[in-house]
Amino acid sequence: MADLLIELFSEEIPARMQANATDALKKLMTDGLVEAGLTYAHAASFATPRRLTLAVQGLSENSPRLVEERRGPKVGAPDQAIEGFLRGAGVTRDALEIRDDKKGQVYFARVVTEGRAAPVIVAEVLERVIRNFPWPKSMRWGSGALRWVRPLQSILCILTTEAGAEVVSLDVDGIASGNQTRGHRFMAPDAFSVTSFEDYAAKLKRAFVLLDPTERADHIWNEARQMAFAAGLELVEDRGLLAEVAGLVEWPVVLMGRIEDRFLDLPPEVLQTSMKEHQKFFSVRDPKSGQIVAFVTVANRETVDQGATILAGNQKVLAARLSDAKFFWDNDLRVVLEAGLEGMGAGLRDVTFHNKLGSQADRIARIEALAREIAPLVGADADQAALAARVAKADLRSEMVGEFPELQGLMGSYYARAAGLHEDVARACVEHYQPLGPSDSVPSAPVSVAVALADKLDTLTGFWAIDEKPTGSKDPFALRRAALGVIRLVLGNRLRFSLRDNLARGQFSNLGAVATERDIIDLPENWQSATTDDLLAFFHDRLKVHLRDQGIRHDVIDACLAMPGNDDLTLLVKRAGALSAFLKAADGENLLQGFKRANNILTQAEAKDGVEYSFGPDPKLAETDEERALFTALDQAEAAIRPAMQAEDFGTAMAAMAALRAPIDAFFEAVQINAENQIIRRNRLNLLHRIRETCLQVADLTRVEG
Repeated sequence: MADLLIELFSEEIPARMQANATDALKKLMTDGLVEAGLTYAHAASFATPRRLTLAVQGLSENSPRLVEERRGPKVGAPDQAIEGFLRGAGVTRDALEIRDDKKGQVYFARVVTEGRAAPVIVAEVLERVIRNFPWPKSMRWGSGALRWVRPLQSILCILTTEAGAEVVSLDVDGIASGNQTRGHRFMAPDAFSVTSFEDYAAKLKRAFVLLDPTERADHIWNEARQMAFAAGLELVEDRGLLAEVAGLVEWPVVLMGRIEDRFLDLPPEVLQTSMKEHQKFFSVRDPKSGQIVAFVTVANRETVDQGATILAGNQKVLAARLSDAKFFWDNDLRVVLEAGLEGMGAGLRDVTFHNKLGSQADRIARIEALAREIAPLVGADADQAALAARVAKADLRSEMVGEFPELQGLMGSYYARAAGLHEDVARACVEHYQPLGPSDSVPSAPVSVAVALADKLDTLTGFWAIDEKPTGSKDPFALRRAALGVIRLVLGNRLRFSLRDNLARGQFSNLGAVATERDIIDLPENWQSATTDDLLAFFHDRLKVHLRDQGIRHDVIDACLAMPGNDDLTLLVKRAGALSAFLKAADGENLLQGFKRANNILTQAEAKDGVEYSFGPDPKLAETDEERALFTALDQAEAAIRPAMQAEDFGTAMAAMAALRAPIDAFFEAVQINAENQIIRRNRLNLLHRIRETCLQVADLTRVEG
């Protein structure tokens, strides 16, 4: 067995590309080696800004010798067909064997593929990987045809066995493989040779290179936390930034600096965003005030002055960046204090939301009207909800959001407080965008909920009105996310209202945006109803995806969707949860089988006889104890189910249904439904109808699988 070490050394690889590149190198190489007949025990890949590394352990030293028999054309086939078979098999005519087959005699060829040495295979696979590497962006340099993310400088490729290390020979556009690499660009730039992965990693570390990105990230995080703690401060966690910074340095040196007092009145989020986006700095805050007061930067080298010069330069650049942020902040506050938040957003009338749905101001007017309608349904003050809807997107015209779009909504909340607006309005400015994704929190403040629902419902009804629905994997306007946001808002706040009615309101308000008076006259009478039905079905599909992660099957949801009130999402989920739990119990599953048996017999009889057996069965016609016991059980179940359904206590209703399991089983064991006496037969079929109707009060069990 051998160990393989590969290093592709280049100019700086963008940090955002490193993780995918290491995965691609590992997969492409190991897949290629296995396809060529080699086996291996373990593989690991690593990246620094200047190198991609792959270490493969337990690699077989040769591919196996393969013997394959191939069936060829019939004896007597045209020479052209036989010659083609010979070329494909790589044999001569005298090597062919003739064997008897069901349809006559057939040529067979015995093809032997000799095993190859691992170095030959590795060189072949590695060259193919290098030439076809899936970089998102790549470049050419000099006069060669090779493309790489940045100019490729050297290839290290060695196989290590008990006999020692052997260089795998290959040449890619003049770059010959070897056993040498280089350390840190400034602190240890000289080349050195290696004999194994362990030797390679140890020598790199002595040459001021930490090969493992996880080790670099851990070092940065631990050093930064300790520095902050020593100063009585705390580091603001940002795992995404940590991964990026770890991809920018080979030898991380952590430094901490202070933010000038003149910038400390900026909102913490502004300081954090500015430092992260422009400088890749970590934020450090005072745990007592919550204010960002310092920063952590990561240098790529040690210096004789312990980083003082680097830190001074970073602070100078940071001061310039924060001066811009302070300028934006002061200007925005001046506009808000002079013209109010609505004045700041006045320019939105000149910003197009969609060429078929009008301007941002048109959209805000629709959201305001819808929020006023929704407010009473969620316990919000209608005037406050309408005001929040009018100002929630005003910060889109602020200079701060123009510089940092990711701060939209958040800056609106600061400006709303500066304008003296109610705290509920300020919260709605930031919270009406939520939830942005499956891990984002769901707002609970009534005003925020009203505006968030109005915003998302307007988006959905608007794009449905112009027939811009998601198709397949394409969803350019994030309508699936908007629908899931509505679902989470409703379920998270246990809201009870008709989604259909609010979709209809949204369709009506969007109609004016997309249609002329003539268009409105020409629309079919059921336009609004049909569009609303289609959009409601889209919500139901999204709900199925949402509930699947909670262990509720699609067929269970379908059974509940068939019931009245399926546009009340909270009621729908409550019913589906109860039915799902019911069916997981033994009584529930067995009752389902009894119901399906009754329903199948009844359906077949009604189809055969051409009548509906829905007339009430008469207990006086019962002939057996089991039949009479079923009548009694149905009376008791219906007496319990009816008030439970009125109280929406689905658990109690289904428990009453579960009590029918034994009487139904006993009934089918003891009674012949299709009795010779037609009066008895009709009565028993009517009894089956009563079983069906009793069970269908909770959900449409005909839609449940199993």
